[in-house]
Amino acid sequence: MHVYPDKVEVITSLEPMVEGMLTKLLLPTGEKAWQPQDFVPDLTKEGWEEEVKEFREKAATLPDETLVVLVGDMVTEEALPTYQTLLNTFEGVDDPTGTSPSAWCKWTRGWTSEENRHGDLLNRYLYLTGRVDMRSIECTIQHLISSGFNPKIKKDPYKGFVYTSFQERATKISHQNVARLANNAGDGNLGLICSKIAGDESRHEKAYQAIFKEILNRDPEGGLKSFYELMTDQITMPAVMMTDGHDPDLFEHFSITAQKLGVYTAVDYANILDHLVEIWDIEHIGGLSGEGARYQEKLCKLGPRYLKLAEMSLDRVKKMPKTPYSWIHGRMA
Repeated sequence: MHVYPDKVEVITSLEPMVEGMLTKLLLPTGEKAWQPQDFVPDLTKEGWEEEVKEFREKAATLPDETLVVLVGDMVTEEALPTYQTLLNTFEGVDDPTGTSPSAWCKWTRGWTSEENRHGDLLNRYLYLTGRVDMRSIECTIQHLISSGFNPKIKKDPYKGFVYTSFQERATKISHQNVARLANNAGDGNLGLICSKIAGDESRHEKAYQAIFKEILNRDPEGGLKSFYELMTDQITMPAVMMTDGHDPDLFEHFSITAQKLGVYTAVDYANILDHLVEIWDIEHIGGLSGEGARYQEKLCKLGPRYLKLAEMSLDRVKKMPKTPYSWIHGRMA
């Protein structure tokens, strides 16, 4: 028995749209798709030693702070099993057999197959640089997957697609900014890698935003309520349970380093909320009842309020001291 039968009815009605997205917004699988090996030295070729040497020389230009943010992004991507499990908790979207032929299940598996490349590629890059403690990073990944996370969605598919719309954009912004830092430091290899990953996130973002836009068209009051409730609960970042087994506040420290570098900040959080309100045209949804109109009004005011708080918090973050990270052999960042 479904907790949200009315929402499941709407989700089921979107299957033809999702079927179309399988070819429009997912890349061909296998040989025709990009793979992690396309962006790192091929150790089976003659002269690979020189290629690896040049690869490492470029990576040596990266500051420790950029390395820390890159590791945190990679650990977040490597927790992919948790995210596929999350998608399968959305009512009306779940894959009961693991090979279900429904469009929703094909999308989830296709999305997972594309996302799987991100952690693999960043992991391989970091290993080849020789600048990080891979064992500590691997322990962090295992801890994060074991711990899981609770995004406060409670099987609600509407909240699920607000969450994915927000999170894909946040991830895209983070990877784009690391690409910028890498290029500025002289590591074009990492710049290309992060730009390629950001391109995937951008396609996925468009898909999830299109899905929720259609939810709003079919059930505006239900969609607005879920959107408002999730945003007032606040978005839980996927790696919030991150730990290396030594630092219980590792995610907070990683977040501070990322904000100091301008990779992903509280201001970005507020701006993403504003972006979603704008792209879903929340202000101009008509025909709402008293409750729906109240959610509409509150959502339109949330972004500016969050932005003001974000700007204040960012000033505090910039003054915080550096932290030692086991990922970079105890160096401060």
